[in-house]
Amino acid sequence: MRLDKFLKNSRIIKRRTVAKDACEQGRVEVNGKAAKPGLELKTGDMIKITFGTSILEVRVTALTESCRKEDASGMYEVISE
Repeated sequence: MRLDKFLKNSRIIKRRTVAKDACEQGRVEVNGKAAKPGLELKTGDMIKITFGTSILEVRVTALTESCRKEDASGMYEVISE
């Protein structure tokens, strides 16, 4: 699954265009490297997102094409906020 689509489906970022912009600005890293929006994710990948002064680190636990709002948090595990 594409990185920008995962960020939207997991509801870490509300809109896919915002996720795409964050990736292009270098605010998203996957496994310690700057990531482009089209990067294919695998389960177990570590994502680090910088929101202004706060940093969110998550581990991908599931890749589902579509899910309900209540199930979205099951797609990742928060490592640190």
